Amino acid sequence: MKKIKKIVLAYSGGLDTSVILKWLQDKYKAEVICYTSDLGQEINRKAIYTNAKKLGVKKIIIEDLKEKFVKDYVFPMIRGNALYEGIYLLGTSIARPLIARRQIEIAKKFGAQAVSHGATGKGNDQVRFELGYYYFGPNIKVIAPWRNWNLNSRTALIKYAKKNGIIVPKDKKGAPPFSVDDNLLHTSTEGKVLEDPKKAAPEYIFQRTVSPEKAPNRPTFITLEYKNGDPISLNNKKMSPAKLLDKLNNIAGKNGIGRVDLVENRFIGIKSRGVYETPGGTVLLFANRAIQSVNLDKETMHKNDELMPRYAELIYNGYWYSKERFKIQKIIDKKRSKIKGKIKLKLYKGNISIISRISKSPLYSLKKVSFEENKTFNKKNVENFIKKHCKLLRK
Repeated sequence: MKKIKKIVLAYSGGLDTSVILKWLQDKYKAEVICYTSDLGQEINRKAIYTNAKKLGVKKIIIEDLKEKFVKDYVFPMIRGNALYEGIYLLGTSIARPLIARRQIEIAKKFGAQAVSHGATGKGNDQVRFELGYYYFGPNIKVIAPWRNWNLNSRTALIKYAKKNGIIVPKDKKGAPPFSVDDNLLHTSTEGKVLEDPKKAAPEYIFQRTVSPEKAPNRPTFITLEYKNGDPISLNNKKMSPAKLLDKLNNIAGKNGIGRVDLVENRFIGIKSRGVYETPGGTVLLFANRAIQSVNLDKETMHKNDELMPRYAELIYNGYWYSKERFKIQKIIDKKRSKIKGKIKLKLYKGNISIISRISKSPLYSLKKVSFEENKTFNKKNVENFIKKHCKLLRK
């Protein structure tokens, strides 16, 4: 293995990655390039530059990837109606493949021999990052500090930070913070009181949503227009993917939509509890099924539903770039050109209701479904249909 002279670190400017930055410098005596993907998270550019420069970093890259993130990662996932274990909208999972890809591309550009991340040794993100790293850079050296160093607790991390003059942020109660991940699709919160599933999530941890009880007493109505399987306008105003999701986050969050409190099965075999806020994504998932219901035939919809649990699991486990995920995506998108029209929804105190579906799809026939007598549907054929299935029952 060649001597490591340069390392590209996925850097947020926060406590964990600032400690990692200092540790990498001390251990490897290498130049560290700090890389931040702006995926719509609450980003403090000043803190990123200040904290990195304070530790002697010369190259700091902050890259706006919001549009690419939503268009090429979030929207394809929404088209597949992906939900992990029936409830999680995969907000963290879907972000890691893009970050990993860009880290490798930057490593190649600047001749770095290694990449590093701040994922813990018990979490899923270490797998997601590293599968992405090795897909695009099979020979790259991956440094995962949480698996290698002796800072084996949050307490030790904070002690190390204070010793090296690294700022330790506080939460709203004046204590060291929860573990928080956010991007344009969601915010996740883990750790501290949330580790005990018997205890309710404190209201102050929520950042994007009001509680349903405090949401407006009047409903909010929205209209989403679809073309080629993706939303292209909100309330009759055309928007880019990222701007549309951002606007939906704001509207849905004010209406108390998108909260999930989940005990999930991590890929590495641990159960963990997380609280997720995905306001705009929750609306998009709901609307996507609604628009598909009038534009896709039964066989296609049922096939997609069959594939969805596996598709969601692949994303959760970090297999976004796998042949299997590509194959399933191709099946999901086979008839996406047929998915178009408008969906009107009512948002009220944490709930979403369908008001109307507007589509020119030939699949939904008013004449055929009408209870009024007509000649477009021959009911006599139903008898033969039932008899055929009686025979199948006995097989």
